[in-house]
Amino acid sequence: MKRLIGLVIFWGSSIGLLAQTNDSYDYNSEFNWGINKNSYGGLIGGVMFKKARRLNDKFFETYGLELMNVKNPHETRIQSLSGNFFIWGKTNYLYAIRLQYGRDRILFKKGPQQGVEVKAVFAAGPTIGLVTPYYVQISNDPNSYYTYNVPYNGQQQYTDIQGTGNLFEGLGQSKVQLGGNLKAAINFELGTTKSQVTGFEAGFLLDAYFKKVPLMSFGTGNPPVENYAIYPTVFLTIFYGSRK
Repeated sequence: MKRLIGLVIFWGSSIGLLAQTNDSYDYNSEFNWGINKNSYGGLIGGVMFKKARRLNDKFFETYGLELMNVKNPHETRIQSLSGNFFIWGKTNYLYAIRLQYGRDRILFKKGPQQGVEVKAVFAAGPTIGLVTPYYVQISNDPNSYYTYNVPYNGQQQYTDIQGTGNLFEGLGQSKVQLGGNLKAAINFELGTTKSQVTGFEAGFLLDAYFKKVPLMSFGTGNPPVENYAIYPTVFLTIFYGSRK
């Protein structure tokens, strides 16, 4: 127990030394953009944009926009007989457009050219989900190189699928599914100049829709794959921005 208390004191002291200087400075507004990696996305989950405005010495008012590709956790890429890859059982993409309003609370300030500024981040808002058909390449003749793209509906045979359709194909056929989102995170700003900032944000986000989002066809697994209306995710966002 004494060792644990000692580690906590050492950690808190280290953060304080990094974040505080006698030459700290203030700013009134900030604009950031970044790339997101999360537990319900791919290699890159999406992008974010955030505008912050100072309310007082501790709090900033924030407006955010996130554009994300949300995946069902059961999605698995498999190789077709032609050598291309596709996701067996996937019927739709989910593109989440998240609008967020929130507060950033400064926990530790930084100096103009050193240290780390640490903020607690809280935000919530509506989510507009675009449910877009997932297209696959079909060939009914194994001896022919001719293929055509169709939405996957759970009825096509594995041997007929040659790969995934074109990027954003079917976007014009998207259906809107509404929901909401809630975010809590810790923000670390590492910028070395007053007018620019770089850093990362790590935390938890909950996306909830009014009904289940049909991303996968049923009966493609054992037990059958389930679709969800709620997507709890952990995330990491690397961002860059400017302030004044």
